[in-house]
Amino acid sequence: MSVIKCKEVTKIYGRAKAIHNLSFTIEENKITGLIGRNGAGKSTLLKMIAGLIKKSDGEISVFSEQPFNSLKVSSNLIFIDENMIFPNSLSLIEIIKAAGTFYSNWDKELAHGLLTYFSFKGNERYEHLSKGKKGTFNMIVGLSARCPITIFDEPTNGMDASVRKDFYRALLKDYLAFPRTIILSSHLLAEMEHILEDILLIKDGQKCLHMPVLDMKEFAIGLSGQPELVEEWIKGLKVLHKKNIGSNQVYVVVEDQFNKDEKDQVKSKGIELSSVSTEELCVFLTDKMTGGIDDVFNRN
Repeated sequence: MSVIKCKEVTKIYGRAKAIHNLSFTIEENKITGLIGRNGAGKSTLLKMIAGLIKKSDGEISVFSEQPFNSLKVSSNLIFIDENMIFPNSLSLIEIIKAAGTFYSNWDKELAHGLLTYFSFKGNERYEHLSKGKKGTFNMIVGLSARCPITIFDEPTNGMDASVRKDFYRALLKDYLAFPRTIILSSHLLAEMEHILEDILLIKDGQKCLHMPVLDMKEFAIGLSGQPELVEEWIKGLKVLHKKNIGSNQVYVVVEDQFNKDEKDQVKSKGIELSSVSTEELCVFLTDKMTGGIDDVFNRN
């Protein structure tokens, strides 16, 4: 069942379109990665889904309701980002206690267990925490709330590598025990790819692709070899990336439409075939530049 539906959604700030004609659906009880470069429109999109800001055009449906000013949506969704605000008058343990009165699925034992594991002091004040510790505390609130829709917007900003690893493991373990719809937003993919089921990739406020992670692994293929040979085999295929290697070699990434026999023929011509990781694919699809950074220094 689809719990989030967006149809031709647009959000305009002044003369700039942060989101442009974006359509997709997100299924219930899946972990979806919202991927895109900084400034792609990820946060704007998530805030519209959470009902924090209004859309400019199009249709958004969350639990079959318009999310803005919806009590049903706000009571069944939690939005976690680095700009969260908690009362300075309350200690961390008091915030945890108060949060339990807001969320019907709140797990007090999980919250206290995570506070202890990540070495928080109950009498600390949120405003005195470092950026990384604030992110970790936000994560604890997001997981412990166990809302039917849980949104994490760039949740690991400022976290140490070991804490990020623990966050992903905790999220996956709790999701398996208590399935819900989770959206993880990030401009990085490699660290969290293993816990994602679907990926929604956006560029400049528009959808590049939306598909299961397993399908993305088979979406593209790389060909390396002499330019004239490679060009012959990629005729009619969509080129996602192209880079010259040395004086007489080229590396090209295309949508993989080769069958097994064709791949054997390609190899027999001296062309090397290689897989393309999901992270590389996302980089290629959202690349705003032709060539590469080396071209900046190549002035011949």
